[in-house]
Amino acid sequence: MDNLVIMKDQQAVTSSLQVAETFNKNHRDILRAIDDLEKDVRNFAQMFSITDLPDTYGRKRRAFYMNRDGFTLLAMGFTGKKALKFKMQYIEAFNNMENELKQGYSTKNVGGYQVPSNYRGALLLAADLQEQVEIMKPKAIFADSVSTSHTTILIGDLAKILKGNGINIGARRLFQWMRDNGYLIKRKGADYNSPTQKSMNLGLFQIKESSHVNGDGVTVVTKTPKVTGKGQNYFVNKFLSESERMEA
Repeated sequence: MDNLVIMKDQQAVTSSLQVAETFNKNHRDILRAIDDLEKDVRNFAQMFSITDLPDTYGRKRRAFYMNRDGFTLLAMGFTGKKALKFKMQYIEAFNNMENELKQGYSTKNVGGYQVPSNYRGALLLAADLQEQVEIMKPKAIFADSVSTSHTTILIGDLAKILKGNGINIGARRLFQWMRDNGYLIKRKGADYNSPTQKSMNLGLFQIKESSHVNGDGVTVVTKTPKVTGKGQNYFVNKFLSESERMEA
């Protein structure tokens, strides 16, 4: 599990090959998932960069580097307890590498990667890594990942994230919960399922507008609520805290 995250061009990144190895998935399947994201994600190039990396036989293969946002988006579909454990390890690695940048360790370029250039820097980095491992809890680690994400997601995708973290709730029940708890408008009408003013003030949602022409030739505008990174943090924390309270 070494080198989950590396420093490349002064940015913390991981590779599709490393993700495939860590999550015990076929690299072809990881590439296919990334290719699908490229079709649907507008700012794909800000999160992923194509490259050639050697496989286990030393042969150059198409691969991708991805930053924290790219990994978060890709790993949304990875579910189960083992997947959650690996996500936590990745998020720790991203946090540690980004903390290194913030704290200004003296580094040098080795093989295209930035590493501490002196013994003191290496000791400081090692101490920080150990401290992160000791003090971070799963909920806080996951929340830190999504709160720094610039990717908005559908409520159905949020339900998948919650389910992958042990919260048994589907999209329909999550919509109902949000209406019942004042996050989405429950009054039938044009604004049904739109974010409430409270939700917008908290920065939990963004509204995506789209239009199409119906069979009568009339342009119909639809509004879709999308959960922000801050919103993902908020709801994941809320559900996990409630789950822990009920188990106590």
